[in-house]
Order: sequence, then C-alpha cells, then structure tokens
Amino acid sequence: MDSDLRGRFIEGMSRAATFVAVATTDGEGGRFGMTVSSMTSVSADGEQPSLLACLNFQHPAATAILKNRAFCANLLHEGQQGVSDLFAGRIKPAPVSRFDAVDWQPGPAGQPILTGASANFECRLATALLWETHYIIVGQVTSVWLSDAPSALLYGQRAYRRAVHLVSEE
Repeated sequence: MDSDLRGRFIEGMSRAATFVAVATTDGEGGRFGMTVSSMTSVSADGEQPSLLACLNFQHPAATAILKNRAFCANLLHEGQQGVSDLFAGRIKPAPVSRFDAVDWQPGPAGQPILTGASANFECRLATALLWETHYIIVGQVTSVWLSDAPSALLYGQRAYRRAVHLVSEE
C-alpha cells in the first residue's frame, strides 16, 4: 500500500469526531472488552434494531464475541475517558481483569453492562465479516439502557472531546 495514501487517510479520519464505545462480551469464549470508535446504528426498523461495529481481528475480544455470539455496546459518558483508556490498553500495567477496575453488571443475556455509560445496547451477534484487519460485526439489539446523563464521550483530532450546543446564527 502507498504509505502516503495510508498517512493521509489516517490524518483525514482523525478529523472526524466520533463517539467512543466499549464492546464487552462474556460467555464460553471468555469475558473481554475493547474500546471501539467505529460503531453506528444500522436500522431501527428491521425485525429488531441493529448496530454495526468494527473490531481489530487480533484483539481477544473480537474472537470472544464471535464465539459467545453476543456482546454489549457501551456508549461511554463524557466523563469516562479512564474507562476508554483502560479497555484500549493505554493504562499500564493493566489489571489482571479490566472488569475488576470498573463497575458493571450482567444484562439479561449475560453480557457485561458498564455502569455510568450514556447508553448500553445488549446484542445478539447476527453476522460477522472479516475485512482485511477487522471484523465487521452486526448485532441485533435485545435490550437498551439509557442514562440520565446522556452526554457521550467523543474522540477526534487524536483527543477526547465533548459535544457542545452551537447556537444558530439566523
């Protein structure tokens, strides 16, 4: 691949602020979690609502989600930068289990729901596609929890951000 194209792509994508989520899973494949910045809704109007996430195929959480056939997409609150760093592996040394360092509870389907998140979406894995270095997964949402504090953590321009309301200049 052209290294200049790759560098310009990475710089261009860094300019797109996106919300930060932690994908968690538990089951036969083990309990794992990973920070993801590529998650979005697919549809609210199908048989069940659905969402899509992209997971690095080398991360143990990706393998566990495929084996467990379920996960929870935890949309982090703007005050949860530390949770994002923990599940991204930026905190060294990492605790034996990252789940020992955060408050969480199992959802109805047994998936780890992170306390304090802006929203949590417990999902059943519907499909997965390996695309080069990432699994593109689609989950059918089975449960949703909404926090009273809806401000989501954002990441853009290589730093954590928060959304601010812009006043129209009309």
